[in-house]
Amino acid sequence: MKTRTWIILFAGLLVAAICSAWFLLPREKAARAEIWSEGRLLETVELSQDRQLTVETEKGINIICIRGGKIAVIEADCPDGYCMKRGFCDGGSPIVCLPHSLVIRFTGEQSVDGALG
Repeated sequence: MKTRTWIILFAGLLVAAICSAWFLLPREKAARAEIWSEGRLLETVELSQDRQLTVETEKGINIICIRGGKIAVIEADCPDGYCMKRGFCDGGSPIVCLPHSLVIRFTGEQSVDGALG
């Protein structure tokens, strides 16, 4: 192989490694989540408070659970169920249920109030 081919191959592998590291690094945990339905903000919830809520629209029902600082769609009557497969999350990309036009976005970062010594 020519030197130019090796350089291009190495550069491609380097870019792939950097992208992989970027997506695999731990993200900051969110303190709150916004629950959007059909483009409207329904509620902003604190992830530190355990609770369960139901979002019902003419398109269907989603049951959302907040537990242990994480949030998940635990039940939905949508045909694909991808929103439930995401599981409990505490940050990162939004949880989306396309058939019901539901989006859960993470906001704010948790901070440590003090340190124990």
